[in-house]
Amino acid sequence: MREQAASASWRLAQAFWGCGLWLLQFVMLPSLRELGFAPLLVQEVAAALRPSLLSFAAFCILLQMLILSRALGLAALLRDLRGQLLSLALLLTGVHFMLRAIWPAEQGLMLSYLAVGGCGLLLLLQPAPPSRAKRGG
Repeated sequence: MREQAASASWRLAQAFWGCGLWLLQFVMLPSLRELGFAPLLVQEVAAALRPSLLSFAAFCILLQMLILSRALGLAALLRDLRGQLLSLALLLTGVHFMLRAIWPAEQGLMLSYLAVGGCGLLLLLQPAPPSRAKRGG
């Protein structure tokens, strides 16, 4: 039962942050432009929503790291591809907020935002971590 809850939590967290980043960038913002919103307004919406989504992504990434470390051990965060992608996504999220505070150039912020989204897409292709019971048997 706990294994099913962990697997469901993994998939739900992945769907929320991995897909949420791409939904904003490639569905919501283009839709607002298509509806005739002023470009400056669309830019303001993006500037307000991106940090919120990245903060939520960081929370979900930490949750997934916890699930992965409980399922495969703490070493999986460095040895397993899922752990490496999660670590990279968390690092890139930190870089995004650091860049935002130090040098808020749009290109650097977009690069870190899309790189986090790319990690999310690659993680969507990975299976949920197996439970400890399945590994031992």
